[in-house]
Amino acid sequence: MAASAPLGTRDTGIVHVVGARPNFVKAAPVVSALRERGAHQSVVHTGQHYDDRMSAVFFRDLGLPTPDVDLGVGSGSHASQTAALMVGLEEEFTRREPGSVVVYGDVNSTVAAALVAAKLGVPVAHVEAGLRSFDNSMPEEINRRVTDQLSDLCFATSPEAIGHLADEGVSTDRVHLVGNPMIDTLLRNLDRFDADALRTRFGLPESYVAATLHRPANVDDADNVARLTGRLHAIADQIPVVMPVHPRGKAAFDRAGLGDHPGVHLLDPLGYLDFVALTRGASAVITDSGGVQEETTILGVPCLTLRPNTERPVTITHGTNQLVTEDDLVQALTKVLDGRPESRSGDDVPPLWDGRSGERIAAVLSGWVR
Repeated sequence: MAASAPLGTRDTGIVHVVGARPNFVKAAPVVSALRERGAHQSVVHTGQHYDDRMSAVFFRDLGLPTPDVDLGVGSGSHASQTAALMVGLEEEFTRREPGSVVVYGDVNSTVAAALVAAKLGVPVAHVEAGLRSFDNSMPEEINRRVTDQLSDLCFATSPEAIGHLADEGVSTDRVHLVGNPMIDTLLRNLDRFDADALRTRFGLPESYVAATLHRPANVDDADNVARLTGRLHAIADQIPVVMPVHPRGKAAFDRAGLGDHPGVHLLDPLGYLDFVALTRGASAVITDSGGVQEETTILGVPCLTLRPNTERPVTITHGTNQLVTEDDLVQALTKVLDGRPESRSGDDVPPLWDGRSGERIAAVLSGWVR
């Protein structure tokens, strides 16, 4: 566990560490709420996502301040990337001597920052603590577990996360149910998600299914990609498929001929506003992304998650999400498009997903600083 000294026993500065596009969406409302409270804070971008389409455009869309530091670590294997992140972050924290470090989500930047801060005796706060898929084949699951054990403050987005943390021995005084800051960002920008304008700009059909796939289990094996391409082509026989292609899977999907079907529209990665507009205008979404499961829950768009598990079960019990396998993907989508009971309304949203999570997190952090 990280040092238990209250935030602010050294410098009072709060350092937010972000590295990948999901982090940016979660951090924006927290940074904004702390700014309104006059907190001394800075943003360190590790550069885990580093090109304009995956990084800079998100800062512009979300109104995040330009990072005070961009470590520019880039891509690599999990070991090499995490090692480079730790070296860069250690140098930065040693120079900056922050009073606290805030980390977000479950990417390699998250666990690297938590490890470095803990070893330097800097208190750590984890936004999105307690989520569990119970699937240790997912690198993100390892990152979540390690980060939560090192964190002095664990900000939970949903009630079941509190139970998971308790089962792992995390004391209740470290845990705060605050809701989901990603939903703050969604609700704050709701009027900016213009699906009609997006259709016009990209020449998209009126009705379509949006797809986004990047998890190793789906895109790293050529045979899996070939089978999945066949399923997406079968779906495109029914309804057009629009897919912004994540850099991680682009080469594999190109080799499999995903774009050869006339009903498949492949796009470059989209910025936040464009991507959520695409989601909002879709008849359904096929994904393996955790954040998309949450966004579709609020937007009321049927979501088929191509995974055997989810660390966000609240999106199934209180949202539009359902887990599917590759074998039942086409049938499940057909049922959703037919309006059968598997498609939920999205009206029953999770508790505290009300657009004020950033304020709650800022209040707790500010209390520790004082």
